[in-house]
Amino acid sequence: MRLDAIPREVLVAIAALALLFVVVSAARSWAKRVRLRFRLERALEGEREAVGILEDHGYAIEGAQVTTTYAIEVDGAPVAITLRADYVVTRGRERFIAEVKTGQVAPRVQAPATRRQLLEYHVAFGASGVLLVDAETRSVHRIAFPAPPGASRSRPFIWALALTAVALAGFAAAR
Repeated sequence: MRLDAIPREVLVAIAALALLFVVVSAARSWAKRVRLRFRLERALEGEREAVGILEDHGYAIEGAQVTTTYAIEVDGAPVAITLRADYVVTRGRERFIAEVKTGQVAPRVQAPATRRQLLEYHVAFGASGVLLVDAETRSVHRIAFPAPPGASRSRPFIWALALTAVALAGFAAAR
């Protein structure tokens, strides 16, 4: 088929549709970049605000953008994993890893990505616990994960009972 056999109106319509497609694609790409930039700026602003939020909730900032490395095994071979947390904070004698989230979904522990991230922090940092900081609502949530099945948990009352028994036995033997 020859190009000059196609009516000029059809060629103009095809060119207009192609141009429209290019313009719409460019507009979508631009809008996506703007949304991503806005999210990033809001996330960075949330991390800056988190210092005040954590301090308002009684936590002392020990470090920001703190990294740790922990090892996992893949088919028996060790693999080093480097991880960075937003904040390491303390309150009393307890040390926590604080993760700052913004938006409507990320600050919710029901969000799988957030929950998995907090669980990894819990495992990797060996802190007393993890905190989820919602920069939008200025709230701090302490997240506690269950012990894996079969793992023993330290029970303070059992230790106190055992120490009392040892003390009584020592006292009785001394008489």
